[in-house]
Amino acid sequence: MSLLPRPDRRYLDERGITVREVVDGVKKGVILTGIPLPEGKYQVPLADILILLPPSYPEVAPDMFYAVPHLRLVAGQCEPRCTEARETHVDQVWQRWSRHNNEWRPGIDGIWTMVKRVERALEVAA
Repeated sequence: MSLLPRPDRRYLDERGITVREVVDGVKKGVILTGIPLPEGKYQVPLADILILLPPSYPEVAPDMFYAVPHLRLVAGQCEPRCTEARETHVDQVWQRWSRHNNEWRPGIDGIWTMVKRVERALEVAA
């Protein structure tokens, strides 16, 4: 059984995003693999992004997201703000991107909202 509702899976398929659904103890989530990063902004061109899904998803918003490898800005050779924390999920240490979502609209928003938030955060990170 899929962790994601059909509209979420359809969106990811249409965008050509490769996704792995994961269960780690009581935590469930999706790993978006090989996500392109803004050109020249980070030390690598691609990253995997983990989005943990709350038990009541999609009625409740995913909160933060996580990256592997740990991303560093090329300019200044530093980590983006609010990414210093590390957490282990699915037997891997992830860089936590503390970006909270207070504008989730139950019944309207889905994984597409979170993907757009991730893309925006990666673009504007400083």
